[in-house]
Amino acid sequence: MPNFRSSWDANWTASYGGFDNPDSSARRNYIPVAFIPHQNPFYCALPYNDVTHGQFKPEAPLVIPWFKQAYIGPGQSVCQHHWIAIRKGNRTCYAQWEDCGPFRTDHFQYVFQNERPKPNLNRGAGLDVSPAVRDYLGLAPTDVTDWQFVEVRDVPPGPWRSYGENNHFVIARRQTEQRLAERSFGASKK
Repeated sequence: MPNFRSSWDANWTASYGGFDNPDSSARRNYIPVAFIPHQNPFYCALPYNDVTHGQFKPEAPLVIPWFKQAYIGPGQSVCQHHWIAIRKGNRTCYAQWEDCGPFRTDHFQYVFQNERPKPNLNRGAGLDVSPAVRDYLGLAPTDVTDWQFVEVRDVPPGPWRSYGENNHFVIARRQTEQRLAERSFGASKK
């Protein structure tokens, strides 16, 4: 099912750079062949949205472990872009939380506590993953994984660090390149 918008971005397809076609013939090296994504192609959805109608949900500051550290302003999600490690068997993939679902946006008891996912049309799935995550882990349409939140500093090298204006590693690399260019330009003027 194509997703043209996310819970946090009404223009997600445009922000991403196009339709993230899940068909394997339309993909190479974890990204669509038709364009280079503007957002991290390693993304996922969990069934909780910390913001509703531009305001934080009342439980958000109480249940989100990183709420105080990540808070940047009223109604600005502290969940969006957070990193998650997703494991199937002995293989682990890292992804950014970019949408809410499947089917729910209010199940903090599952996302942040120990409750099981609620029954839904995806056989009780508690996580949706992008085609890149699916391909990296070799997932079937409905498969069993486990996942956990991780801090940026704990995300190891891998293809999940390569693309996206929302990707902490791409942002850091650009800032480093910009500082080096500025130093080089300043040195050449002397």
